[in-house]
Amino acid sequence: MEQDRFPLDGDRLYDQAACGLVLADGDGKILRCNTTFCGWVGFPAAELVGKRRIQDLFTMGGKVFHQTHLLPLLQMQGSVAEVQIDIRHADGTALPTLINIFRRKHGAGIIDELAVLIATDRRSYERELVAARRNAEASLQALTDTQEALQAANAELASADRKKDEFLATLAHELRNPLAPMQNVLEILKLKAIDDPQLIWAREVFERQMQQMSHLVDDLMDVSRITQGRVELRREKVDIGLVMLRAIEASKALILASGHALQFTPPAHSLHVDADPTRLTQILTNLLNNAAKYTPDGGTIWFDAAQEGGQVAVRVRDTGIGIAARHLGEVFTMFSQLTPALERAQGGLGIGLALVKGLVALHGGTIDASSNGVGQGSEFVLRLPLIAPDRAAGADADTDPGDTDAPAPAVGARRVLVVDDNKDGADMLCMALTMLDFKVAQYYDGASALAAGPAFLPDVVILDIGLPGMDGYTVARAIRAQPWGRSALLIAATGWGQQRDKDAALAAGFDVHLVKPLDFKDLAGVIRAGRAAPGAA
Repeated sequence: MEQDRFPLDGDRLYDQAACGLVLADGDGKILRCNTTFCGWVGFPAAELVGKRRIQDLFTMGGKVFHQTHLLPLLQMQGSVAEVQIDIRHADGTALPTLINIFRRKHGAGIIDELAVLIATDRRSYERELVAARRNAEASLQALTDTQEALQAANAELASADRKKDEFLATLAHELRNPLAPMQNVLEILKLKAIDDPQLIWAREVFERQMQQMSHLVDDLMDVSRITQGRVELRREKVDIGLVMLRAIEASKALILASGHALQFTPPAHSLHVDADPTRLTQILTNLLNNAAKYTPDGGTIWFDAAQEGGQVAVRVRDTGIGIAARHLGEVFTMFSQLTPALERAQGGLGIGLALVKGLVALHGGTIDASSNGVGQGSEFVLRLPLIAPDRAAGADADTDPGDTDAPAPAVGARRVLVVDDNKDGADMLCMALTMLDFKVAQYYDGASALAAGPAFLPDVVILDIGLPGMDGYTVARAIRAQPWGRSALLIAATGWGQQRDKDAALAAGFDVHLVKPLDFKDLAGVIRAGRAAPGAA
């Protein structure tokens, strides 16, 4: 008989089984383990049996999962199956495993029977399957979008606009990812002392093109938010004259490069409006940039404001290419670039004035365009309701909203943990932070970062949201659950910038939500300022 040819030895079968076998008591203390398990984890049985608990072998992420998920499940149902946990090998490396646990009563106590399998190949297969599924979903989504676009050709205009807006939001998000490492490279180049004129010229070209690309992406995101009703204004009492000065500063380089003369006439006295100062500056900057781009070199731009009844009227007039009467109604339409305006578009998408109109409407104002015809220049008039005098007087007791400069914070945080699966972006960011004398550690997945936390003890964690395995929200919650992570400054770095994304980040324990590509000066300022985590002591 076959069993006579291959006699079974129970102890040998247990000891050399194809999987790791472990017996543990209710507290996790190892009572027995086979040779297979010892070989995988790199510890002899003498160092495990009676001396260590099974959870002591888990990585930091595994310990968190054991405490928050595995134990409660085991207590409720008496068994868990196919739990993926990383075990720390004796040499410090993480070993991906798959664990089945069955709990039995043993006298007055309980015994946990564990079967442990190495999951390296399984994890690779799963990632390949996930990638294949995502590709299939992306292909299916692309096909669906194409079919919907064909059907929408004969649908109502509102439906077509909605689909277009959804596409713009996704496009802008996807464009942010490659911009992030490029922005970090630029910051590193700016920190380097370069004497070669050609390299200096190349760096300046790089910076100008990066700024242009970032502005285009920001415009796409803003238009999408406005048309979908997702823009939230942060209103306050704003001095229109101060906002006009900020817009001039933002547009100065473009105006000077074209040799234009700017005639600025501020209001005769302070005029206050209830507005979002950042968005109002964006509106006026866009109007000035538009005038500069569509005016032949050496032209004149007039920029003035005055009170008209209960409103303030801000005018931007130029000696530019003008607008034909039949086209005046189209200038605020998205993607509208009229001939001969296309010849002077300078890389725009034709969404600037559509963005202006949307932001003005949110403020309860109006924007009008006029022109005497082609070659006769143009005028844009922005009108916003003024704050009532008694309200303005009461608000004057507060700090002037135009004074937004905060004192430079003292340097605080010095240890920064960067977690991002975009290797190029993470490497460049770490290099830039290192050049500013921060001590930096970087990892490309959440589990590795969690495992490194207790030893590195970061003051700041810059964490991507779209990570393999555990996403950034899960990693953030795990960090906040650790003693070393309760007071760390947690910064979310992501390509998603909608309000719901910011809310999700705050709910997960992040202190700051930044959208890629990161503005390195803003990032460095946030790191240096630092602030305690919510609920931290």
